Amino acid sequence: MHEKLLIFQKTYECVLWLYPIINRIPQSHRLVLGRAIEDRAISMTIAVIEANKRSGADRIAFQKQVSNDLDVVRILLRLAKDLRFVSVGQYSAGVDKINEIGRMLSAWMESSKRV
Repeated sequence: MHEKLLIFQKTYECVLWLYPIINRIPQSHRLVLGRAIEDRAISMTIAVIEANKRSGADRIAFQKQVSNDLDVVRILLRLAKDLRFVSVGQYSAGVDKINEIGRMLSAWMESSKRV
């Protein structure tokens, strides 16, 4: 149970961290790129909550959604960096957060398969 709570805390912290980053994206791109990052990050957090409530195949389905959302956030953050809306340092910090969530998610998915 604690492992699942910790992954929720990490995803929530990631969303909180992303908001000021999104607000620094130029307004002309914020509605598309910023909104896409925001939507996927929030979707990821909600999927963690849903996975935590489920068991068996339902849990695994929501865990896969978390994984997909995490991959999309990673790619969108990279795009923001390549467009120079995000500094290399901010990108690096974001990737560290995303990778940590990814490692936790992998361990959680493995434990779900064994149950």
